[in-house]
Amino acid sequence: MINKNLLLTYLYLLIYILLSSGVILYNKWVLSPKYFNFPLPITLTMIHMGFSGAVAFLLVRVFKVASPVKMTFEIYATCVIPISAFFASSLWFGNTAYLHISVAFIQMLKALMPVATFLMAVLCGTDKLRCDVFLNMVLVSVGVVISSYGEIHFNIIGTVYQVTGIFAEALRLVLTQVLLQKKGLTLNPITSLYYIAPCSFVFLFVPWYLLEKPEMEVSQIQFNFWIFFSNALCALALNFSIFLVIGRTGAVTIRVAGVLKDWILIALSTVIFPESTITGLNIVGYAIALCGVVMYNYIKVRDVRASQVPTDGLPERMSKDWKFEKKSSDIFVPNSNDDNNGGSNGGSGGFSSDSNVDEEAAPLIASSRLSHIGRTQVNSPAV
Repeated sequence: MINKNLLLTYLYLLIYILLSSGVILYNKWVLSPKYFNFPLPITLTMIHMGFSGAVAFLLVRVFKVASPVKMTFEIYATCVIPISAFFASSLWFGNTAYLHISVAFIQMLKALMPVATFLMAVLCGTDKLRCDVFLNMVLVSVGVVISSYGEIHFNIIGTVYQVTGIFAEALRLVLTQVLLQKKGLTLNPITSLYYIAPCSFVFLFVPWYLLEKPEMEVSQIQFNFWIFFSNALCALALNFSIFLVIGRTGAVTIRVAGVLKDWILIALSTVIFPESTITGLNIVGYAIALCGVVMYNYIKVRDVRASQVPTDGLPERMSKDWKFEKKSSDIFVPNSNDDNNGGSNGGSGGFSSDSNVDEEAAPLIASSRLSHIGRTQVNSPAV
């Protein structure tokens, strides 16, 4: 049984890594003018949101796979709507960045996610400015700056879009924690998409109508149903894979898997998209940022362990340490300390600040982007 469970856990981790990397590479291929040539990121994001919302509606209302929570108009107006707005913004800006910069450089910029979330948490009063965390944030920032300096095809527009998307995602994570946790809501991946996806679709309609609808009317845009269906299906599957991974592993394992996924994604992107060139300075800068992220993860795990075993005797401590890896909710239930997002699924109505903004990963639960470096989160789909 131990071997079987272990193999199943590794299988889920492999599925998560493949789906997370695949969604990002698929989005890049669809949007890039050099490949499928569908340079309409808002439209692609709306397709993802519409598909996810429709599937979630069927699962909740028709097949009764999940039960809706008690959602009042006040909670919807004060919690779901603002969170959906920032969720839609993060996806919009993140996908637009694919038009201007490489996947590898985007992954390097995503190392800023813990920095952005920490700053937003401090500004919103959900976290305190700590010297050790601040020094890690400085280290991450220095690494990203060095990596950016070494980028051969540096594009200021794409960089601004990506960084803006990161801060929008960070603010969404903080708002999720502040607003939803206070209401005591518990959402799973299905109910999360059930409430957030339709609202995000509505928010995206306005910029789509103003920016992309006129272009679609005058340009010869190709639309292949199977391409977009498979793309949206992969993005949706990413949400559930994150949920499965979190249910079988601990926070430490997921963070390690997220870091591994980022390195694999950077390497794959240079093979699939030959125009993506990585320089030595890119690697040095990213490695420095990675050191800051790893140290930050260590501080977060240490803080959680300390908060869980303050006065226990040795037997109790040993027992809790043994169980720690299995209790993923201990870390993925958003504490003001957790930062980043990404898009995974946890049990509480909050978020893990973990970050790989897999861009579309379940918007109201521990997220996309499961390592601080990279969605992506845990995207819901990295749309």
